[in-house]
Amino acid sequence: MNRDSLRQYRYFLKDSIRKKVDFSQTDQNRGIDVPPIEKPYRNDAVRIDLVKPGDWKNIAKIDLAMAIGNRRSRRVYRKTPLNLEEVSFLLWATQGVRGKIVGGHAYRTVPSAGCRHALETYLAILNVAGMTAGMYRYLPLSHQLLYEFSEEQIASKIVDAVFGQPYPESAALTFIWTAIPYRMEWRYGLAAHRVIAMDAGHVCQNLYLACEAIGAGTCAIGAYDQEKMDRLLRVDGEEEFVVYLSSVGRV
Repeated sequence: MNRDSLRQYRYFLKDSIRKKVDFSQTDQNRGIDVPPIEKPYRNDAVRIDLVKPGDWKNIAKIDLAMAIGNRRSRRVYRKTPLNLEEVSFLLWATQGVRGKIVGGHAYRTVPSAGCRHALETYLAILNVAGMTAGMYRYLPLSHQLLYEFSEEQIASKIVDAVFGQPYPESAALTFIWTAIPYRMEWRYGLAAHRVIAMDAGHVCQNLYLACEAIGAGTCAIGAYDQEKMDRLLRVDGEEEFVVYLSSVGRV
């Protein structure tokens, strides 16, 4: 192994960068407007209302210790579809907004450095009752799903983009998280990128626990072809790019 390269990549895991950043010069402290909390969309875009917290009828209550104890990566899924209520619950559990938006900050069901929440949530939906297969994006501010596009053989294209890992093809859906790094850079400058990776971990762990409550399983995917995934999602790969995936299905 190349020791110089190891030192370089280990440095990413440390918080030493914080000592080198002049935080007085970040865009936040220079008075530049806060970036949007949510990625914009067209006014005529197709949006699907999700079942709101408090209106769930069939989400089972589960003991937290049991959920943590049962949590594991599950790669084999039944063909039984998920339903919209269950999808609504999983999205709320991973990125749902709690309370009012204040000063460009939206408190959510997961922690984020500086409450910046640099992630966007896409769903590659394959087997959800009553929903057309395709790519969707979660709109946390209105608790809706935004229809993005349909893609022929989307399941096999995801499998190809994750180096042949097969379980996204049999899943009901796959969560795909992208980062819009400027949301975090606006506040932290060069210290932003390490905490974006930490935020993604918080989100995916909530997904694991929420799946235990609905009789579903999930498996996080950290190995993927960056350029293929970005092209499949139709993001530019610079100002927005894929950082994590996790497939979900009935078990």
